[in-house]
Amino acid sequence: MTERTYHEDHASQTAPRGIPDPLTRESPDHVRTSIAAAMTLGFMGGRFHRNATSPCVNLLLTYDSGCAGRCGYCGLSMGGDRGFRDRSFIRVGWPTYPMDRIIEGIRAHPDKVKRVCISMITNIRSMEDTILLTRRLREEIEQPVALLVAPTILTRDHLVRFREAGADKIGVAVDCARPDLFEAIRGRGVNGPHQWERYWQCLTDAIDVFGPMNVGAHLITGLGETERDMVEVILRVHDLGGWTHLFSFFPEQGSALADRPQPPVGQYRRIQLARWLIDGNLADPVRFRYDADGRIVDFGITTDRLLGIIRTGRPFMTSGCPGRDGEVACNRPYANCVPGPDIRNYPFLPDHEDVARILDELGRYG
Repeated sequence: MTERTYHEDHASQTAPRGIPDPLTRESPDHVRTSIAAAMTLGFMGGRFHRNATSPCVNLLLTYDSGCAGRCGYCGLSMGGDRGFRDRSFIRVGWPTYPMDRIIEGIRAHPDKVKRVCISMITNIRSMEDTILLTRRLREEIEQPVALLVAPTILTRDHLVRFREAGADKIGVAVDCARPDLFEAIRGRGVNGPHQWERYWQCLTDAIDVFGPMNVGAHLITGLGETERDMVEVILRVHDLGGWTHLFSFFPEQGSALADRPQPPVGQYRRIQLARWLIDGNLADPVRFRYDADGRIVDFGITTDRLLGIIRTGRPFMTSGCPGRDGEVACNRPYANCVPGPDIRNYPFLPDHEDVARILDELGRYG
């Protein structure tokens, strides 16, 4: 995204604990939204690289008390003097708007908006506010509503209430491929409250409540796992009846993992391809072969068939919740890469030149 223009007064008032001050800009009356969504709704000027579009309006709940999580890669977990609403999330700013204005913007752009997604944070107030906002959106707009939930503060009953309020899709940000990495980056290793087992229980409960293929697990490539580790966790999600929303690690300035490099693009391409094959039931992951470092060296299908799948370009597009047309709506343009030739998740179908680059990045399949 380029040519961004935006100005916002970040002044805030302090309210007694537990009593929201009407002068603050907190949820449920206010929400943060991604810059991409703000551009889609006409709140900000600018354009997307290669004319990408962002058909999902991503909303982030906001409270002056912030998020209790301490995840090492997340901008919302940063300390320092910045208030919660000044902190970046997925490397971009999330300006705050009144919920009334968000709804007006969605109604004004019915052809541009295919889905709305509410992202919770680990804040006790977010549970009831998520239910309230989901119900309000379903009453006032036509687009379907997905939720990225906060398992640490949820019970199965909350998931049932989310469904009754009108949500149709659930996302669970497991993020890490192994329990030791989860513990080090999201749990006790960073004095965080999150637990590996709780996230998997939430994922399992969500699939039971919302049904197979209505729940996605967010997974991040490049947090210290091997490619084999990532294949195994993608398969675990698939076997439970879920699917994977895949991200490439992209260091957030000021976070605990700010100095960790992105994974090599070839590593990410192989995981994208593995996810596509597993979620699409196009290959048996038991037949995948790995080298001594856990790197995928064979996908268990013929080279001709694999090349045919690669050349469609689809395995390398963003994986996210679809709109009613079945196409991915939550395509997060350039959320884990800088706009330019080195796109990690394509927010559009890769063209012939893109596929040639992907083949080169994959290496031996070119």
